[in-house]
Amino acid sequence: MSALLVPGIAEAGTDLAAATSLDQVITNLRNVIVGLLVGLATLFATIGGVRYMLAGGDPGEVEAAKKTLRYAAIGYSVAVLAPVLVKLLQSVVGTPS
Repeated sequence: MSALLVPGIAEAGTDLAAATSLDQVITNLRNVIVGLLVGLATLFATIGGVRYMLAGGDPGEVEAAKKTLRYAAIGYSVAVLAPVLVKLLQSVVGTPS
């Protein structure tokens, strides 16, 4: 139910079952995964920012907040690279782009 609140996930989720070709299934799956990755990365960035603000100068908390922000950056990077990974998958499977 919460997936319907995010437009990209809701659209891709409804089209996933109606796909008529393998290429369309892969593209829809990519859209869902990118939406989830961006949502999780945004959540991690928010949590990291709040932890950083509430650290109060404690070195352990500051390091934990930085680690959380690093994980958010990794999540965004993977989401940006998703189209490249899909092209690689399509070339392995043999479907034309």
